[in-house]
Amino acid sequence: MSKVQRQQAIVRLLGSRGVSNQPQLVELLASEGLMVTQATVSRDLEDLGAVKVRVGGGDTVYAIPEYEPERIAPNDQLRRVLGEWVAEVKHSGDLVILRTPPGCAHVVASALDRSGYAGLLGTVAGDDTLLCIADEDLGGRALAANLSELAGISAPPSPQAPASKKRSKDGAGR
Repeated sequence: MSKVQRQQAIVRLLGSRGVSNQPQLVELLASEGLMVTQATVSRDLEDLGAVKVRVGGGDTVYAIPEYEPERIAPNDQLRRVLGEWVAEVKHSGDLVILRTPPGCAHVVASALDRSGYAGLLGTVAGDDTLLCIADEDLGGRALAANLSELAGISAPPSPQAPASKKRSKDGAGR
């Protein structure tokens, strides 16, 4: 079996079962007649861009992110993804921060990147935090408000400068 065929089998298995570790994947491949080592599986997972995502119950499983630049995410899909995974939206200047549950930021980033959302230049995803960069015309405040509305959460508060403590005549704070 070729590398491409083996990797297609891995993608199929990851899409149909909750595979939480490489030895489990080696066993599943063996049950289909594919004898591979864990090192080969590790390289294949790296080649495929597999990531671990958190699923119900707190377990993590391998997943292959779907990135098809030519495929545009419809607005209802974007609304569903944001509504399901975005917990908080904040902004500063042209930057917007989205908070998600652990292991979910890349899902939201992929949906935003594929949406072609007007005024969004791009995203950078970590584990549970997503940085969105607004273009100068729209700005971070408007992008944050729009994304909050799509996510079904209240609009983020405007950043305010911290209040300075008033001092009494003796210099002690009140």
